[in-house]
Amino acid sequence: MNNIPNDATFSHHQAKQKQDPSKLDKGIDNGGTIEEGERLAYRRRGIYLLPNLFTIAGLFAGFYAIVTAMEGYFNYAAVAIFVAMIMDFFDGRVARLTNTQSAFGAELDSLSDMVSFGVAPALVIYSWSLEGLGKLGWLAAFLFAAAGALRLARFNTQVLVADKRYFQGLPIPAAAGALASMVWLCVDSEILGDVVSLITAALAIIIAILMVSNVRYHSFKEIDLKGRVPFVAILLIVLAFVGISLDPPKVLFLIFFCYALSGPILSLYALCKARSCSKKE
Repeated sequence: MNNIPNDATFSHHQAKQKQDPSKLDKGIDNGGTIEEGERLAYRRRGIYLLPNLFTIAGLFAGFYAIVTAMEGYFNYAAVAIFVAMIMDFFDGRVARLTNTQSAFGAELDSLSDMVSFGVAPALVIYSWSLEGLGKLGWLAAFLFAAAGALRLARFNTQVLVADKRYFQGLPIPAAAGALASMVWLCVDSEILGDVVSLITAALAIIIAILMVSNVRYHSFKEIDLKGRVPFVAILLIVLAFVGISLDPPKVLFLIFFCYALSGPILSLYALCKARSCSKKE
C-alpha cells in the first residue's frame, strides 16, 4: 500500500520536472524512470507536420484503393496505389531535406506502407482476379500481404546495419507497383481478371518470395538530390516522364517488372563471376 503514489507525491514530481527541464529531456526526473521521462519529453516535443502529412496522404491513397476495388473500379485502385508510392517517396526525402526525421515518423511510415503496399494490392488482385479461384485465390493474396509484413519487419530491424546502396529482397512499394501495373494494364486492355487468374496467383506468389528472399536490389539512395548531376541525367528523367505520360499502364508495367527481374539477374551474374574467379585461382 505504501508504494501507491498519492496526489502529494504526484505534485512533488511535477514540481521537480518544472524545476529541471534538462533532466526531463534525458529521461531523469529524480524519482521516475527513464521511460517515463522519455514519454514526457516526447509529449513536449510533439511531432513534425510536413513529412507526416505525406505519410497520411499515402495511407489515404492505399485505403482509397481498397474501397474502389470493392466497388469494381480497378483502374482507379491501381492509380491510387501509385499515388501512395509517390507520397511514400516524398515523405522520407522531405524529412531528410528538412531535418525532421523522428522515430514516430518512421513507425507511421512503416504502418502506412503495410496498408498501402501490402493489404491494398492483395485485396485489389483478389477482387479483380483471384476470387474465382476459391481457396487458392485468397491464399495467394494473403501470402503477398504476409510477405510484405515480413519484408517491412526485416527492413526495420536491419535499417542501421544494412548496406544503404542495396535492398535485401524486393522492396514492398516495388512489389505493389508490379501488381498494380498489371491490373491497370489488363483493365486498360480490356482483359478480364478471370482469364488471367492463374497467372495473377503465380505472379503474387513469386513476388512474395522475392520480397522475403536475400536477393539484392539497387536502392538508388546514393543519388544526392541536393547535389549537382550531369545534364544527361535530367534528360533521362524528362524522357521517363514523357514515356509514362504517353501510355502509363504499359510503361509502368515495363519499369516495375524490369526492376523485379533485375535482382535475380544481377545475383546470377555475381554468382557466375565469383565462380569464374575461383576457377582462375
